[in-house]
Amino acid sequence: MIVARIPATSANLGAGFDCLGLALRLHNDVALIEDGPFRVEISGEGADTLPRDRANLVARTIFRYYEAIGRPTPLFSLRMLNRIPMTGGLGSSSTAIVGGLLVANRLAGEPMTRDDLLRLALEIEGHPDNVAPAMLGGLVLSVVEGGRLTTLQVPLPDTLRAAIFLPGFTISTREARRRLPTRVPLEDAVFNVGRAALFVAAMATGQVDLLRTATQDRLHQPYRQVLFPAMPRLFEAALNAGALGVWLSGAGSALMALARDDAGPVIEAFERAARTHGVAGRARAVDLSPTGAELVDEG
Repeated sequence: MIVARIPATSANLGAGFDCLGLALRLHNDVALIEDGPFRVEISGEGADTLPRDRANLVARTIFRYYEAIGRPTPLFSLRMLNRIPMTGGLGSSSTAIVGGLLVANRLAGEPMTRDDLLRLALEIEGHPDNVAPAMLGGLVLSVVEGGRLTTLQVPLPDTLRAAIFLPGFTISTREARRRLPTRVPLEDAVFNVGRAALFVAAMATGQVDLLRTATQDRLHQPYRQVLFPAMPRLFEAALNAGALGVWLSGAGSALMALARDDAGPVIEAFERAARTHGVAGRARAVDLSPTGAELVDEG
């Protein structure tokens, strides 16, 4: 049995639309058992809803991997333990892709490097802001040019803690993408470019007080707000409770905030604001993960 452990991720981080992502210390496990018969066992999050046949994303990723290396796919079965909430916005699909690639690569004798696997993950997922931090860990800046992926890991200050709010509803990534305009004003583009750069600089230099400005956005969150009307009120509550910065995680529906040392007041503020504005959901603390996906067991 080959087991991969893959972290949850938060993408965009406000201004860094489709290029910034952050790994979280909350993991899914993917176990591959060599030989048949083919079956998929799932426990934890999504156990009642995820497919258990060859349509399962982990299984599809393994088939895609063997197609990429030009070999027939061997017989296998899968066992998954999902700890990452399926609410949306915490990269659960990226954990499936990255986990499937890691276990398949080990089974094949590791003909692909980590960079090769990341490029294939990008082909499968379509954009890098979740798969890159899931594979590499920490804060990752990703740029795609002509189909070629460049990634840079940015240092994380040790004092940061995260709070996530998980609404009781999901937002379809496809619907969230559909809400985005095909053109944006130059002023808004400049607004985001400066803040995305500020986010990276603030993290790299430890000047985390700049994150309140650095997480502001005009490219995607205002357009997606129609899918989560109370979002600005929860943002405001988190910031008033001491959050350094707050954003819609990925396409949502999860929200994420960073705090210094203790995320407790931010968690309480999220939940209080949610009750006030009639939003079902729960908040929780989660640490940032400096490490990405890894193989943890074979037997």
